[in-house]
Formats: sequence, structure tokens, C-alpha cells
Amino acid sequence: MGDTVLVQARDPGKLSMEIETALDEHRFSDSWKLFERHMQMEGFPRKSLLSKLLTSFAETLDAPWLEKAYSLVEQAIVESKQTLLDKEPLIYLSLSLAKCGLPVPASTILRKLIEMEQYPPANAWSAILAHMSLRTPSGAYLAAELILEIGYLFQDGRVDPRKKSNAPLIAMKPDTTSLNIALAGCLLAGTTRKAEQLLEMMPRLGVRVNACLLITMAQIYSRNGRREELKKLQRHVDEAPGLTSTQFRQFYDCLLSCHLKFGDLEAASDMVLKMLQKAKKARNFISMAELPSAGDGNKLLSKGKVSQESLHQKESDREVSQERLNDREYTNRVVSYQDFCRDRNFLQLHAEAKQVLETLLAKLQVQVELISTEHGILQPTEKIYVKLVKAFLEAGKIKELAAFLINAEKEDSPASNDDSALVHVINSCISLGWLDQAHDLVDEMRMAGVRAPSSIYASLLKAYCTADRARDAGALLREARRAGIQLDSTSYEALMESRVLEKDTQGALHLFKEMKEEKLPRGGHPKFEMLVKGCEENREAGLMTKLLREIREGQSMDSGVHDWNNVIHFFSKKRLMGDAEKALKKMRSLGLTPNAATFHSMVTGYAAVGGKYIEVTELWGEMKSIASATTSLKFDQELLDSVLYTFVRGGFFARANEVVDAMEKEKMFIDKYKYRALFLKYHKTLYKGKAPKFQTESQEKKREAALAFKKWLGLG
Repeated sequence: MGDTVLVQARDPGKLSMEIETALDEHRFSDSWKLFERHMQMEGFPRKSLLSKLLTSFAETLDAPWLEKAYSLVEQAIVESKQTLLDKEPLIYLSLSLAKCGLPVPASTILRKLIEMEQYPPANAWSAILAHMSLRTPSGAYLAAELILEIGYLFQDGRVDPRKKSNAPLIAMKPDTTSLNIALAGCLLAGTTRKAEQLLEMMPRLGVRVNACLLITMAQIYSRNGRREELKKLQRHVDEAPGLTSTQFRQFYDCLLSCHLKFGDLEAASDMVLKMLQKAKKARNFISMAELPSAGDGNKLLSKGKVSQESLHQKESDREVSQERLNDREYTNRVVSYQDFCRDRNFLQLHAEAKQVLETLLAKLQVQVELISTEHGILQPTEKIYVKLVKAFLEAGKIKELAAFLINAEKEDSPASNDDSALVHVINSCISLGWLDQAHDLVDEMRMAGVRAPSSIYASLLKAYCTADRARDAGALLREARRAGIQLDSTSYEALMESRVLEKDTQGALHLFKEMKEEKLPRGGHPKFEMLVKGCEENREAGLMTKLLREIREGQSMDSGVHDWNNVIHFFSKKRLMGDAEKALKKMRSLGLTPNAATFHSMVTGYAAVGGKYIEVTELWGEMKSIASATTSLKFDQELLDSVLYTFVRGGFFARANEVVDAMEKEKMFIDKYKYRALFLKYHKTLYKGKAPKFQTESQEKKREAALAFKKWLGLG
């Protein structure tokens, strides 16, 4: 062994051969030790050997070896040895890093390739971004950042496609698939304001919108509360060829949730009723189509909101199976570097990107909660009833709620009036102690000619007695008599007990005589008590359980905030910051508290205008004040990232350090590469020399803040 070391020490060529042999035999530990010895003796080996080392480690799909390979790339760049790095090995390494859930080094390699003008084609980098988006939220965020950076190079026809020298750059231009991957990743990671930045960039890149992208756009608009944009999209969705019933379901789920977000209960309930009507017609048509005389007329009559496809939908019309979501076989499949190089146009990678996109979209499909499909027919789920009922009750619109539920039941044909949605809602109100609302709903039922079951009157009457509201209980008893409702003996017993407690012995005796004369049944109505008990134990007891859970745990939506956010977003997008400031002032005067979306629009608007750093500083102060005083404002990654970007661009490093501390405290991902590039672009020479002997306390603090930020970036 000693002789071998001596020979290798005298002969670097022999050492290179040993490294190559170790790699061929998959003795990676030996190859790494030999490589380290070569670095000590001669520095980096020849380009072909370095490429083999990188690609061999990348083939393992093993994080420790991948990290060693990436460290070599970093070292080569630091030592200005970029000429030793070929494009294909770097793309292959980046792909392996992305597959192993290491998005930061994977994205850094892509960025370095672009800096070195070794442009990776869209077919290749879209697959890398797909795996980044699939694996981690930080990967999805970085994927969006990368597309914004790459897209910036092509905006507004900056690159002339007629020049042959631009061909490699043109091949890198983002396409529909890559954008859909980034947008789907943002949706799953919850960074939908970043996704909207991508949507705003699309027209400037000339990206074609396909059916799949159309639905992704709708989901982003819905999450961000862009109802007008959704309405504009509706015509395109209804007219788009080839949309599946699953995609229709996704779009109308987006539109329905947006109506709820804005408190437009009329539009939401009208949409549900129309859905029920179309579903009823379609079911009747299906029944006719199944008859022998129906021939082959087994297609749905209506298009648009119901479906454009045939009755017998295949896999695209069914619920996405959980097995499909967990299918990651293609993500862990090892493709040898040799096979990778044979695919010169990266067509296999493009196909892999599309496979990953299908998985991302499948994950989004199972998030649809308000609408279901059966044979391509859209139908409202119990979830939308729960949300609508809660919103009607919170808005105090009892009459409208009753009318909606009664009309819905007419279309849906419930099996029993005792088990109707309206009865469950009244029971829920009684359970919550909202007795006035329950009584109002009973009155609305009666006026609409719908007979309420005796159990409702009994439950409400007992609740009045328990709440010491004898007068209301008496009024309800009279209403029950007029309606011909026969109450049980336990209801009378509760009333008598209430009268005795009020020392109304005559009234109690009168009720006792009436009970004897009527020969009332005993035993009461245990159904309500069973429902309440089931709800308290968190058992599934149908609509009532879900409604109670939604009311107790769900947050109330403030539609006013969404309305003003849209106004502020519009002005900020148009760079009319004076108007945006007036809108924000008006919003505050109405008693509405700005949220993360409000501040994000303002900060990005100021950043687009440029030079408005004092204004952003004031907003930052307000944000911290609201966040410390109330839970209505929760800092998120997108908001803090936009604030940090503005402070770094303007050189406000004391404030930048505050934002970094806030993000690190909440364990938010920070794209250090972006901020390192931003710092070097605008503040490269800042505080490079020694500190001056004479400086004010303010100047000293500014210097310390800048140096602290520089150190955090790894530049200190």
C-alpha cells in the first residue's frame, strides 16, 4: 500500500486512472479519497474525469454523495474553474438533487448555468423544477422564482428568434408545461401571490393557454379573491374544447368558493340551485336513456356547467385515486448518465415533467370540496350546504336561508321531511342556543307551506324552558296548536315545570288538564338528544355535526376586506400608488384591518414604482403593530419576502435584519442566492474598507447592520 501511494504521489496520471477504476467499480468511498489526494497534489483533474465523478455520484441518488458532488461544483466556481464544468453533467446533477429533495443546490446549478451562458433547454429544466415542486414547499417557491428570472430574459420580445446565435437561449424559453408545473406547485405550497406574478408575466412571454392551464389559473384567482378575473375566465371555460367533467368541477368549485369569500350569498345559493336543477334533468334523462327505446341517445343534453362529455366517462371523470397520488416510481427511477446523454433533445425529461405535472394536478383535484361529480353531472356536496348555512346565519338572513333550503329540497327530493337539511339546521341552531334564529326558521317553514316535524317544536319548546323564556315557549305552543302539531307529554312536563318555577300554578294546572284531555304519548323525541350527544362526542351524525363543527371552529369571513384588497391590488398593479394609499386609508376608516394580502399589494406596488423605501418602512411598522396586537394579521413567506426584497434593494439593512429574524423565527424559507445577487448588484462596494475614525452613532449603526446582513449572506 505504501509503494502504491508513493507511485501515485509521483504520477498524477496513475492517480486519475485509479479514480476512474474506483468509479467504474462503484467504490465511491475509495474514489473520493483518491480524488482528495489528487486535489492536494495537482488540484482539479481533467474535465472528463471531473464530469465522470459528478455524474457517478449523481447516479446514486444518495444525498451524501450528491452533496459531495455539489460541493465540487461550488469549489470549481469559487476557484474560477468553470471551464471544467460541462452543461450536460451539471443538468444531470441538478436533476438528481431535485429528485432527492435538495431544491437549493438543484436551483443554484441551474442559475449558475445561466450565468455561464450554458443555457439549459426548457425540456430539461422543466423536469428539474417539476421534481423540486413535488418534493418540498421551498422547492415550489424556488421553481416560481426561477421561472420569473428566466422569463424576464424573454419579456416583450427582448430576444430576437431570427438570430442563429440566440438559438440556445430561445430553447430555454418557458413553455406552457413549465409554467403549469410552477403554478401547480405554488398552489400546493400555498404561495398563490407568487403564482399570480407568473400569470401576469405569461402574456409578455406569449405563452399559449391550454385547458389544463385555464383551470390552474382559476384556482389561483379563487385563492387570491380575484372574482372578476374568474368571471372573465368563465366564458373561456364553458367554450374550451376537451375539458373533462373533473376540470369543470374544479372551475365551478373555485367560482363558488369565491362567491362565499365575498359574502355574495345570492350568487352562491343561485349557483347551487341551478346545479341541482341541471342534475335533476340529467338524472331524468339518464333514466330515459336506460330504457330499450332510448337507442343511443345516452349523452347529456346540456353543455357548460354540467359536462361536455358523454355519460359513460372513463378515468378522467372519476375521483382521483389515492394510489395515483402516491405513485412516485418515476421520481425514483435511476436513469444512467449514458442513457441521459443519448436523449439529445431531452424528450424523456420532457415526458417525465409531464408525468410529475399530472401528479401535482391530481393533488389539486382532491382538494375540491364544494362540488362532486356523478356520471359527469355536477352536484353540490354537504360541505357547501354547511358553509352557505353558516354564512346566512352570520349575516342574519334567515328568510333567505329558509327559502334556499326549501327550494333545494324541492330539487333534491329528500326521503323524509324529518331528515331534511332545514330540520338539521334548526336543530343546530337549538344546540348552539340560537333560539330566535331557530324559531324564525320554523316560522319561515310554516309560511312556505312546509310542515315542520313535531320533534322540532318539542326540542325548541324545551330549549325555551331551559333558558327561562316561558313567554316564548307559550307562543310556540300556540303556534304548534294552530299548525295541528301534536306535542308529546315531555314537552308539556317541561312547560309545567317552567310555570311552577315562575309561581304560575294556575297556568301549570291548565297545562296538566290539557295534557290529560289530549291523551298525549309518552317517551318524547330522543332523536334531537341523540344528535346533540353525537355532535358533542364528535361522531359523524350527518349535516348537523358538520355544521356545528364549522360554526365552532371555522373563521368568519370578512367580505369587506376582500373587496378593498381587490381595489388596492388593482391600483398597485397599475402603479397608481396615490390611489392605492387613498383606498388603504378608506379601508382603515371603515374599521377594516388590512391583512397580509393588503400589505403585499402595497409593498410590491411601491417596489415596482421604485424609491418608495420610507413608505415601505412605515408599512412595516404598521404590520408589526397589527401582528403584535391581534391575530388578524399573520406574516407569511410571500409578504415578508417582498418586504425584505425592498429593504435590501434600498439598502435599509437594519430593517432587512428585522425581517430576516422574523422569517427565521417562523422557519420560513429564504432564497439567499437571490439576495446575494441583489446585494452584489447594488451594494458590492458598500463598507468594504476600514471604518472611518469619525462617524456618528447613526452611521455606526448603519454600518453594523449592513455588515451583519453581509455576513448572513455569506459574503462577510
